[in-house]
Amino acid sequence: MNRRNLLKASAIAGASLAIGCGTHKDTSQGTIFNKSTSLKDKVNHSACRWCYNDIPLEQLCESAQELGLKSIELLDPKEWDIAIQYGLTCAISNGSPLHITKGFNDYKYHEQLYSEYEALIPRAADKGINQIIVFSGNRNGLDDKKGLENCAVGLDKLVRIAERYNVKLVMELLNSKVDHIDYMCDRTSWGVALAEKLGSESFSLLYDIYHMQIMEGDVIRTIQDNHQYISHYHTGGVPGRNEINETQELNYKAILRAIVATGYKGFVAQEFIPTRQDPIESLREGVMICDV
Repeated sequence: MNRRNLLKASAIAGASLAIGCGTHKDTSQGTIFNKSTSLKDKVNHSACRWCYNDIPLEQLCESAQELGLKSIELLDPKEWDIAIQYGLTCAISNGSPLHITKGFNDYKYHEQLYSEYEALIPRAADKGINQIIVFSGNRNGLDDKKGLENCAVGLDKLVRIAERYNVKLVMELLNSKVDHIDYMCDRTSWGVALAEKLGSESFSLLYDIYHMQIMEGDVIRTIQDNHQYISHYHTGGVPGRNEINETQELNYKAILRAIVATGYKGFVAQEFIPTRQDPIESLREGVMICDV
């Protein structure tokens, strides 16, 4: 399952915006949670747009407001203003249309990537958007050490531009076992090595909890040991990338407490594929689980 292939479609996208009060029981999953939104303000909540593609962005923004979210993310530049009009930000923006498989580890993409990000960085800064996603690309037979060196070369000049605009280029850690076969930046240690090589506060990592549980496990210890390199987090239930409740193996409340304990002040984004008839109820539940 990936952002290009959203297999779970909502049969009642319009109805998904109905948000009430009181207590709700989802009998399909046996979960009971409070429908009133009262957040503790220790976590900045966001949601990934692609997980709710069947809901018009304007309606998704309205729901996000009511749920207490501060961001809808992984938006294209043409969508930024819609979120901003609803008092939201885009905590991390989409970047190059080359997307995941064609990234900075391959010299043949450097010229295009440089041109695209050189133009995108000041546009994002002008809108108050301070993070843009980047990808390593697939290995395609390339040695990991050489791929890291190529990424450093390709990103170095862009990172210097990002520094001038107070923008971060954020590389996502993805699993290469289930969802993104052959992706290079598939281990925290590799991403940290790249961050250390670049040596700039304008480059950091997106620690996707779902992906790194599949690749590494030991999630809390890894976060504690490497939090200084991480500027963004994504959620997702393991296995299946669905709701983050008791239907999956991770203890998200414990993970979020560990993240908050590091002093983290950034965003945590729900990036799971809802299975409920009303996907907004799944989003509400995920936010409440993570609001520690």
